[in-house]
Amino acid sequence: MAIKEGNLEAPKRAPIDWKTEDYYDKGSLYSEMERVFDACHGCRRCVSLCESFPTLFDLIDESETFEVDGVSQDDYVKVVDECFLCDLCAETKCPYLPPHEWAIDFPHLMLRAKAQKYEAGQSKWRDRLLTSTDSALGALSAPLISKIANKSLSSKPVRKLIDKTIGIHKDSPLPVFGRPTSTQSQTESDQEKNAEVRSKVAIFASCYDKYTEESLTNDLIKVLEHNNIPTITIKNTNCCGMPKLELGNLKQVEHLKNANVPVLLEVIEAGYEIISTIPSCVLMYKQEIPLMFPDEEDLVTIKKNFYDPFEYLMQQEKKGSIKLDFINTLGKVSYHAACHQRVQNFGAKTRDFLNLIPDTEVSMIERCSGHDGIYAVKSESYEKSLKIVRPVQRQVNEDSPEHIGSDCPMAGRLITHNLKEQNESTHPISMVRYAYGL
Repeated sequence: MAIKEGNLEAPKRAPIDWKTEDYYDKGSLYSEMERVFDACHGCRRCVSLCESFPTLFDLIDESETFEVDGVSQDDYVKVVDECFLCDLCAETKCPYLPPHEWAIDFPHLMLRAKAQKYEAGQSKWRDRLLTSTDSALGALSAPLISKIANKSLSSKPVRKLIDKTIGIHKDSPLPVFGRPTSTQSQTESDQEKNAEVRSKVAIFASCYDKYTEESLTNDLIKVLEHNNIPTITIKNTNCCGMPKLELGNLKQVEHLKNANVPVLLEVIEAGYEIISTIPSCVLMYKQEIPLMFPDEEDLVTIKKNFYDPFEYLMQQEKKGSIKLDFINTLGKVSYHAACHQRVQNFGAKTRDFLNLIPDTEVSMIERCSGHDGIYAVKSESYEKSLKIVRPVQRQVNEDSPEHIGSDCPMAGRLITHNLKEQNESTHPISMVRYAYGL
């Protein structure tokens, strides 16, 4: 029996066959893009998500035939370049994802096109640099260099020069670089003293944690330790690979995976569950990497033990293992649910946990911020990112909150960029630390 639109089955993302010859065949790719674009043209429910779909529909509507066959295949790349793999179209909008018989997966089709573009040497030097987080951001965060970099990036003439030469928009919001304050974690002896604990956590510190001035890892450690959860920070981990995935450099994703897997397995075998403060890092090990390597059992083990911080905290709260001894209220909170968290399909756990804090009113915003990894900082897409984030900013302005935050700190930074009230974004885990009075 054919599967009809509207069935109640959960979407099923198919493995990414990126090591096959067909995956890099241009003719095969363009044939599949034409098929998918034709279905999108007849549907159009994703038009408000990002610039990929308006770009596609404008190409069709301005063609001689008003159909996909009137669009030059040379223009398909314009659609690809606007996709930043947020996955919202597949996970929240598209009725044609498997198990539907049409088996459309728009983000993974765009990934295939990005991979072909990268393999053809068509990716910009700037993009290759910005997605090399461990090397590029690591260098900028060195003590002396970070001071020079931060001062330079606060200079308008320097930003204009960088805009013209490198292609990083002069007005785009950038992080402040620098080594975070040293994280502290419980020792083995501390864990032994806490005989009643049933769970312990190993933190996968993201590139954002490592190389910018705000240490989300410290805040997470304080919250976990307050709840008597033994915590360590995993040493010697590499980037999760999301920046390289978005670039289409799948071989580098594999390289990073190969380096990280033994380290992650070691802490799991020692009885730890893994948490990362950045939704993209969690998504990589819960979805994208397992789909790229569907036959690797080690990845199944990691997937089962890798958590979003609030997914983990709400699990512990249901077990009665979380303290509710908050001493500070948050008041009104405008909370942006990050796209890469939403598509993990475990529910609004951040909102649910914040609602446990007395006298706290959470307004959850379920719209894309438009930041992505590097989309909002590039000269050619900065203005488009402002267009995408505008509805989010409008809701924040209407809320007039005491606190603004997102699970993704980069999204939070863009949301508060150019707001009427110049409030700073606060990660929800930092809000929880404040509520505990830590």
